[in-house]
Amino acid sequence: MRTQRAKKKSKLKRALLIFGIIVGVLIVGACSYSYYLYHTVNKTADKMYNPLKGVNNDDLPLKKDTSTAKPLNILILGVDERKGDKGRSDTMIVATLNPQTHSMLLTSIPRDTRVQIPGRAGYSKINAAYAYGNEELAVQTVKKYLNVDIPYYVKMNMEGLADLVDAVGGVTVHNDIQWTDEGFYKKGYVYKKGDIYLDGPKAMGFVRMRHEDNRGDFGRNLRQREVIQGILHKGKSFTSVTKIDNVLNVLGDNVSTNLSFDDMKRLATEYRSAQQNIKDYELKGSTGMKDGISWVFVSDAEFQNAHNKIEEQLKDK
Repeated sequence: MRTQRAKKKSKLKRALLIFGIIVGVLIVGACSYSYYLYHTVNKTADKMYNPLKGVNNDDLPLKKDTSTAKPLNILILGVDERKGDKGRSDTMIVATLNPQTHSMLLTSIPRDTRVQIPGRAGYSKINAAYAYGNEELAVQTVKKYLNVDIPYYVKMNMEGLADLVDAVGGVTVHNDIQWTDEGFYKKGYVYKKGDIYLDGPKAMGFVRMRHEDNRGDFGRNLRQREVIQGILHKGKSFTSVTKIDNVLNVLGDNVSTNLSFDDMKRLATEYRSAQQNIKDYELKGSTGMKDGISWVFVSDAEFQNAHNKIEEQLKDK
C-alpha cells in the first residue's frame, strides 16, 4: 500500500511540473498546425511574460548559455487568487531539471512551513511570501532557506482551473472518497467515489473541498493535481485548432512567468529528456501550535538536506 501511495504521489507531482511547462509543450504541437497558431502561441507567451524585478534577464541561464543546455531550477507556484484577494501560494515546488543526466528532481515545501520572510518582522508561513511581495519575494524566500539559485518561476492562478477544464472539454478524475458538497460547487451535490467526469465549476468544487476529508490540505493538493493530470491527458489528444486556441487564451489569463517565448521553446526541446527519470522529495517537518497558530516546523538540518539534494541534481554529467 505504501509503495502504491508513493508511486501515485510521484505521478501527481509529475503532472504538476509538466503543467508548469505545458506552454512549452503546446508550442511544439502548435507549430505543426499553422502560422496562425504559432503567432497565437507567441502572443500568449508575451502576455504571460513577467520578469522578476531587479533581475537582468540577459544574465539568466537560458539566455546566457546558448550552446549547451545546463541544469537549472524553476520555482512552481500554485496561487489561489480571487477578486479582491491576492491569495497565497498553496503549492511551492522547486523543479530541478538536468538534461545532461536526463533527470528531474521535484522538491516540495510544505505551505505552512514557519520561516522568517526577508524584510518582514517575526515569523510567517512560507506561503505568505507571495502575498507580501509577489513572485519576487516568494523566490527570494525559497532561495534563502534552500540556499540555491532559482533563476525562473512559473505561477498559475488556480482560479483559472475551471476555465481550463472547460477549454479542454472537461476531465475525468479518480475520486478516492465520496462526499456531499458544502457549497463550493452546489450545496448537496454528491461527488461519488471512483472515476468521475467534471466540467469547470464541478472541478473547482472538487479541488476546494476540505472539511469532508480528514487529510486536510494534503487531500486538497491530491485532488488539485488529479484535475491537472486530467487536463494534461486531454491536451495530448488535441486535434482541433479552436480547442488549442481556447486553452492558450486561458493560459494567457492565468499564468505568469519570467520564461520568454524563446526560453519556453528551449525547455520544450533541449530539456525534454529530463522527464525520463523523475524523483521527488518533500521537506520533512513536524506539525505543531505556537502563538495560537498551526505551523510546520522544518529544522535547519532538513533545509540543508534539501539543499544538498538539489545541488547534487544540478551537477553536470
